[in-house]
Amino acid sequence: MLTQLTINNFAIVRHLDIELAQGMSVITGETGAGKSIAIDALGICLGQRTELSMLREGQERADVCVTFHIEPQSPASVWLKQQELEDQDNPESCILRRIINQDGRSKAFINSTPVSVAQLKELGAYLIHINGQHASQLLLKPDFQLQTLDTFCSHAALLSQMKTDYQQWKSLQRQVEEFKQKCAENEARKQLLQYQVDELDEFNLQEDEFIQLEEDHKRLSNSEQLTSLAQSLLGILSENDTVSADSLLYRATQYVDELAELDSRYAEIQTMLQDALIQVQEASSEVQHLASDIEQDPYLLEEIEQRMSQAIHLAKKHYISPENLVEFHRSLKVELEQLIDYSESEDELIQQEKLAFTQMQASAMALHHSRETGAAKLAEQVTQSIKQLAMENAQFFIRLNTDYSKVSANGADNVQFDLQSNLGQSAQSLAKTASGGELSRIALAIQVLTSDKSAIPTLIFDEIDVGISGATASVVGKLLRRLGSQCQVLCVTHLAQVASYGNHHFVVEKFTVDEKTETKMTALSAQQRVKALAKLLGGRKITDTALANAQEMLDLAS
Repeated sequence: MLTQLTINNFAIVRHLDIELAQGMSVITGETGAGKSIAIDALGICLGQRTELSMLREGQERADVCVTFHIEPQSPASVWLKQQELEDQDNPESCILRRIINQDGRSKAFINSTPVSVAQLKELGAYLIHINGQHASQLLLKPDFQLQTLDTFCSHAALLSQMKTDYQQWKSLQRQVEEFKQKCAENEARKQLLQYQVDELDEFNLQEDEFIQLEEDHKRLSNSEQLTSLAQSLLGILSENDTVSADSLLYRATQYVDELAELDSRYAEIQTMLQDALIQVQEASSEVQHLASDIEQDPYLLEEIEQRMSQAIHLAKKHYISPENLVEFHRSLKVELEQLIDYSESEDELIQQEKLAFTQMQASAMALHHSRETGAAKLAEQVTQSIKQLAMENAQFFIRLNTDYSKVSANGADNVQFDLQSNLGQSAQSLAKTASGGELSRIALAIQVLTSDKSAIPTLIFDEIDVGISGATASVVGKLLRRLGSQCQVLCVTHLAQVASYGNHHFVVEKFTVDEKTETKMTALSAQQRVKALAKLLGGRKITDTALANAQEMLDLAS
């Protein structure tokens, strides 16, 4: 419940500090006096958009502060605890504050803690609902019609179950789609791997084979040069009868043998030369052996070149080097073996999705039956209420269009509010048949009928009585008074018939100070209320008749 509103330098308000109580409070005043400014200021504390024009001219900042009494365990109290914004010293009180600076920027606070405008909006939705002059237009929106019916039905548990089942089904539906995609990707990968493995199996490159192919290719392509060089080497080592390393070393060993017999110090040299001779002879023998294996085989060279070319082609295809082709082949085989057949898991997941869909439809049916019952009751009660609001021949209907193949988080129902304005006419949607005045009356009737179902503690009506007068206005006043017994009601009105039903009465007046316009809001005493109502009835000149009528209105209202 709203308990206090403090405004500084907002629009034409220099300073305003009012206290509010339970019940129905009415705000009256002359046209242009600023009756709705308090509502506008309250709105920015609930997260509405700020404008630089809201700042009083000549001032550096505007400051609006509102205080609420919060019931324990109420949605607002729960939200404050979740956001860790609760006043620990006084948990049943909540203070919202909004500051508008000269640069057009604003700051928001909840219980002195800086918050975002989005947080103000979230909390504000649990504290106050503002019905402006055009709020009745919401009745034309299908989503609002469905929300209104659900509020009247008080089936929050069914709605919660419906949302849970719908989310569960959608989640499984997404999982099935993702799983099918995964299966398709898995099968595509499997086919690719199988093709790649088969191709590499057919090529059948062996470990280190490519290195050997390179060696063989190098040898075969240079066979003539190898033969020529080997023969030249053999000539130097041993095959030249005149001068060769073999013959020279042999002769040297003979000389050193004679030296060693004469001088033992040559014995070590004797050993070295003998070893050198043996090494040269072995080298010559190995060169002869290798030279004998040198072949000039163009057909074998062509085969090697073809296999190397295939290996290089396959390696490029897989973006690897030919030397790593065997290891890559091995890794592909391992990956292919590890790919899982997902068919059984897919069947199981599809079955779970079907069961979730069946459960969701069951919840949608239960929700539909509850709405069906509530729709009949609400339509009957709205009809009774609007007949009292000068719509004697009107009939209000609620139509449910249900399609269980098109279920959403709100169930399978689409709601349409219909109105039969006059006898002999067929019922049509509100958008087609209801006038602005009729919409306002229907909106008020529905607000009263659903107020005890809503958890919002404060309702504000900003001149919703525009376009009505006389006996109808009195009925509106009665309805608002009845509504004020269930929650806190603030009503901005220009009708004495409505204002007379208020438990509390505030009047707004505009005046000039130092050539600047100001406005103030004053709580009226019982005697002052009589004069205020008489002024609403008779204009600036208050007659005894107007005073008597005003007093009679107050007596009848109480």
